[in-house]
Amino acid sequence: MQNNELEKIVIPLLNWYYQNKRILPWRENQDPYRVWVSEIMLQQTRVEAVIPYYERFMERFPTIESLALCEEEVLFKLWEGLGYYSRAKNLKKAAQKIYVEYQGQFPDKFEDILNLPGIGSYTAGAVASIAFGQARAAVDGNVLRVITRLTEDGRDIMDTKFRKEMTEQLEKIYPPKECGDFTQSLMELGAVICVPNGAPKCEICPLGSLCGAFQNGTQVQYPVKKKKPARKIEKKTVLILQYKDCIAIKKRGKEGVLSGMWELPNFDGELTRQQLLQQLAEKNLAVKSLCRLECAKQPIKHIFTHIEWHMACWIAESENTAHEFVWVTRERLESEIALPTAFKKVFNHS
Repeated sequence: MQNNELEKIVIPLLNWYYQNKRILPWRENQDPYRVWVSEIMLQQTRVEAVIPYYERFMERFPTIESLALCEEEVLFKLWEGLGYYSRAKNLKKAAQKIYVEYQGQFPDKFEDILNLPGIGSYTAGAVASIAFGQARAAVDGNVLRVITRLTEDGRDIMDTKFRKEMTEQLEKIYPPKECGDFTQSLMELGAVICVPNGAPKCEICPLGSLCGAFQNGTQVQYPVKKKKPARKIEKKTVLILQYKDCIAIKKRGKEGVLSGMWELPNFDGELTRQQLLQQLAEKNLAVKSLCRLECAKQPIKHIFTHIEWHMACWIAESENTAHEFVWVTRERLESEIALPTAFKKVFNHS
């Protein structure tokens, strides 16, 4: 589909969007700060899950300045449950950069937006088009699915050159006065009509008459995506370690997955009871009791982008404390401290 043919999607797509767009809190105010936060939250996260987080976030951090100056622990607690904490870390870093280098005003140049921590071409395109009305495409999996089905393009959507080409083609057909709406119409179509997994709602799609895949019955063949290598499985032994009314936690190192976050005591591999007792003895802990968590006789699984943890879960009562841990009450752990979802799964079984 050439540009002159691709341009045919603009009017029917916008008309459909104006009549059918969902009411979402970040669409009520298209301030660049709000658009940016919503786009970061929506990465790899469902809209329904994001809405309450977004509303709480905006209530707590209504301005770039408030985010830039916040305590990291407060930010992480507010983010708890959304996962991918690097997103929250980069939000704060970017807010600090905007606060210092742009006097708290969100930059309006695409290149400046792209240079902010944690922002790639998709997010920069979304902010530039939605908040500033620029002809910048935001090309993600949803948009690529729409375009490859329309054009029956069998190239690998993970290929960087292909994504760049699609971005350039789309930017040539952007309607000058409706850039933000066009970006959101493509997102919306991919999210609610041209859905993945072979179940697009072609019968109600506004682009059905223009869609090559629909006309030829080839929807399930697109998009073409190179198969990812299998996730590496890592076995862990995770412990709810108690002393009186307190639970042991500690900060993870600065490198690797969940860097700098709080964690429950854990060990590589699936340890036997005797091995776990030995590990605790080496930390000079006198253990009164140790048993598998009743509700977690099988390992609890948690999936990251490239690895998958299989966690054997134990609970122990100690007669003393160890300096390498911070000992906090269950109430404080629930109300003040951000525990990553992987460890929250274990904690919730205790």
